[in-house]
Amino acid sequence: MTETSPLVKLNDGNFMPQLGLGVWKASDGQEVENAVKIAIQTGYRLIDTAMVYQNERGVGKAIHESGVDRKELFITTKLWNSDQGKGKVRPALEASLERLGLDYVDLYLIHWPTPARGLYVETWQEIIKLQQDGLIKSIGVSNFQIEHLEELKKQTSVVPAVNQVELHPYFQQPELREYCNQHGIQVESWSPIGGSKGDVLENDEIINIAHSHAKSPAQIVIRWHLQNGLVVIPKSTNEGRIRENFDVFDFELSADEMSTINSLQKGTRFGADPDTMNNS
Repeated sequence: MTETSPLVKLNDGNFMPQLGLGVWKASDGQEVENAVKIAIQTGYRLIDTAMVYQNERGVGKAIHESGVDRKELFITTKLWNSDQGKGKVRPALEASLERLGLDYVDLYLIHWPTPARGLYVETWQEIIKLQQDGLIKSIGVSNFQIEHLEELKKQTSVVPAVNQVELHPYFQQPELREYCNQHGIQVESWSPIGGSKGDVLENDEIINIAHSHAKSPAQIVIRWHLQNGLVVIPKSTNEGRIRENFDVFDFELSADEMSTINSLQKGTRFGADPDTMNNS
């Protein structure tokens, strides 16, 4: 029997796999199709894409050819910045659903708050309506800071189910995580092993822990996310790494090992700053 990820319960009552596959920078067509098929075969049930990744068609094709019942899968996509605002959100979601070949997505996220536009609250209100219409199971945000989440809470009665943010041992976002925990928002980590710009996997402390468990540094970091209660979506199109990243359920990090990794916090952000990121 194929092993599958543990589930976390969201604030809307839905359940989300705690470990999934990210497909950022995976090209549409054969590359992303192969990655998603391998992931599903391995046991992944959460697949995370976005309109701006331009690979929703390939993700959808792989889903349909996987042989796994749609209800077993948890598919996330995201609304791009230029599609924020009244009158734009529904067409954007419908276009994503068409590319994916799906009737609904399990999670739909506002990709960035783009605060300079001042549209994320009305965009959130539109997404709430789409959830009520059955096109989305769970609704959330990505890259939202505490002040953006506070504004949503103040202006609407619906708290996001998920906030997907950059999070790795060098950038642990403790204040944001604490806020989300207090308000029942599940934190999901993108760039969880530091991405191409980081050297997280070359850290001596992580390498030593990896040796002690006969695991790779990436597996240690993924395990750290899981034991911190985070949803984690490492990205890969390499078959070996996709399988390796999922092979993290047969060991646990000790309290001392968790503390060692927690101590690596530098406050170093490798990706864009949500306060200033306004790309269209």
